[in-house]
This record gives sequence, structure tokens and C-alpha cells, in this order.
Amino acid sequence: MNTAVLRSEVRLFRREPGALFWILLFPALLLAILGSIPAFRHADPDLGGLRTIDVYVPVAVLLGLIVGGLQSMPQTLTGYRERGILRRMSATPVRPAALLSAQMLVYGGAALASGLLALAVGRLAFGVRLPRQPLGYLLALVLAVLVALALGAVISALSRTTKIAGAIGSAVFFPSMFCAGVWAPVQTMPDLLARIVGWTPFGAAAEALNRAAAGDWPGWGHLGVVTAWTVLLTAAAARWFRWE
Repeated sequence: MNTAVLRSEVRLFRREPGALFWILLFPALLLAILGSIPAFRHADPDLGGLRTIDVYVPVAVLLGLIVGGLQSMPQTLTGYRERGILRRMSATPVRPAALLSAQMLVYGGAALASGLLALAVGRLAFGVRLPRQPLGYLLALVLAVLVALALGAVISALSRTTKIAGAIGSAVFFPSMFCAGVWAPVQTMPDLLARIVGWTPFGAAAEALNRAAAGDWPGWGHLGVVTAWTVLLTAAAARWFRWE
């Protein structure tokens, strides 16, 4: 990948206050708001003795990568195609694939930074324990980032204009947030709904992060679901993506 392209994309990303806020800052801010609710800082028997703020940290970790992968990256890539930037790049030594790789690195890095910031806020502001199985947690987080980017690439492949990308992204965004546990953590869902959610990419990622946070190795079933979704979505994006 051309490092000049990557540096350029990083500079452009830094000039986007909306993306910086929603990807990097909003998950931590949401966590801070939830943590300010007194009832959320008390142990809940229905959560196995955990506090509500404890179970919302993995949710906040997932939120940043969902925003970046499903909302921001497709808008940017579709905008490049819509304005003919990708077509013009094809006539230069820099291939469009370099731009796509740079975009995935930029938004993937931002998602990881957002997750680390959410963990830091949870720990420093509300005493949430850091993941007791850090390697398993990191593995689950990296897989979650990859599946978000793969889903974003599919949205980019299916969208001819930024308006279409926004519409498809929003249609996928809200169910993804539900499956990640934004409105109701997976632990509080009825058993049947939790099993169904566990077969979705972000529902499985949420379960894997929860297990690692508690000190267990993430379930291979959950990791397998996220990996399978990543492979399928990547193949679909490669099949349908067009540079022009």
C-alpha cells in the first residue's frame, strides 16, 4: 500500500469533526452519561451481580466500530466513486486498491482507539474492571473491527451514490446497534432473542467481549460466527465492488 495515500487519508480524516466525534468520542461520552445514573452504578442480581455500567462497556467498545464501519467509511468511499476520484486514480501509478486499504486502516485504527478510550473511561471514571482475559478480548475486538469494515465494504459496493450509502448504512446501523446491546445488553434479553442475536456479527462479538471481560476465553462458537460473517461479507464486497 502506498504510504502517501495512507498519510493523505489520515489528514483528511482528522479534518472531519463529525467522524472524529461519532467514532472516537461519542461511545465514551455515552458511557459517561450512563455512568452518571446512580442506579447504573449498583450491583444488579439480574446481571449476575454486575452493575449496568459494567455490561455497557463492551457495548460502547462496539459502538465506535459500528459507526465507523457502517456509516462513515461507506459515505467516504462512495463519495470518491461518485466524484470520479477512483476512476482518475486508475490512470495513475497509485491503484484504487491502495485507497481502499488506506480507508480500512484509518477507520479500523479509529475504531480500536475508540474502544481503548471507552475502556479507559469505564475504568478511571466508574471503576469498571479491565478485561480479565486481555488476549481473548483483543482477539474478539480485532475480529469485530474486521467484520464492521467488511460490512461497510458491502454497503459501499451496493451504493452508487452517497445518498444510497447513507440510506443502506442507516438501515443496517440500527439493527446492528440493537444486536450489540445498545438498547438492551445481551445479558438482559430473553433466551430465545439472545440466541438469535448470537448468530449476528455484532451480537456474537458482544458475547465474546463479555466472556473475555469476565475472565473466560471467548467462546469459539461466537468467534466462529464473527469470522464466518467476515469471510462471507469480504467475499461479497470483492464480488460486487466497482471502482467506477
